[in-house]
Amino acid sequence: MDLRLDVFQLMPSFDSSQSGLHYSVHAPPVGGPSDVVLLHGLGSCGEDWGLQIPDLSRNYRVITPDLPGHGRSGVESASPTVLDMSRAVSELLDELGGGAAHIVGLSLGGAVALQLAIDWPSQVRSLTAVNTFARLRLSRRGLGRMVGRLILLMTGQMDWLGDWVAGGLFPGEGQTALRQAAAARIAGNPWRAYLWAALAVTRFDCRRRLGDIRAPTLVVAGEKDTTVPLRAKRELASRIPGARLEIIPGSGHVTPVDAAGRFNAVLLRFFEAVDSSSGDVGLRKARAAIRPE
Repeated sequence: MDLRLDVFQLMPSFDSSQSGLHYSVHAPPVGGPSDVVLLHGLGSCGEDWGLQIPDLSRNYRVITPDLPGHGRSGVESASPTVLDMSRAVSELLDELGGGAAHIVGLSLGGAVALQLAIDWPSQVRSLTAVNTFARLRLSRRGLGRMVGRLILLMTGQMDWLGDWVAGGLFPGEGQTALRQAAAARIAGNPWRAYLWAALAVTRFDCRRRLGDIRAPTLVVAGEKDTTVPLRAKRELASRIPGARLEIIPGSGHVTPVDAAGRFNAVLLRFFEAVDSSSGDVGLRKARAAIRPE
């Protein structure tokens, strides 16, 4: 697959007056069975889903918000939490009026998706948690990188921070363009907004409420993710009722980019199973659809 720089290009956008979120909508020529909401990671924005939109928008209305304090979205609280971010997404879904949606979240966006499924379950048709966590507990290597990230952040040198973080996300020799684009994206964040979002990640803990999630759930793990340990994703799959874990070989933390073809195929199979059925039968079909191949 050709991982080109244009995955990060600007997409058509609209502003939400109620939730305060900037977002983009991509719809099929004929209305689809349900909406898909894609929630990005820390320091990024909705433009990161460029490799998913062409495949998903053939059959679904795809919504890509910028989370509070990211991209073009403002932030109302001086210290927003994951709950605040989830509430803003919930308000956006109310405003768009599409009913329950397939919610997909990467890393920070995955934490927001988990909170949404817990507190606003009627808005979640299915949940896909990608390289995320109920509580972030870093490996020794991950802890070292987090300390380095905080040091750079406190100096206010966002360009250095962007290079540091992007180097861990896209370390491959053939990923230079992606690494440069990710570095520029992260460097464009105001340092205070990035700090507030990072603190929201460290405070987030929904472990005790994972059993409350009733939406069909897929947990996706990049095999080579060095940011969020595999044990955190196994915890989600084991504690969310009926959830299944899909490990993507060779993928790192940004699975929707470095393994887009496999990721998109897994998503579409999961969505179609959920949409084609209801009740217990639908849950069984959805779970069967994401069994490892």
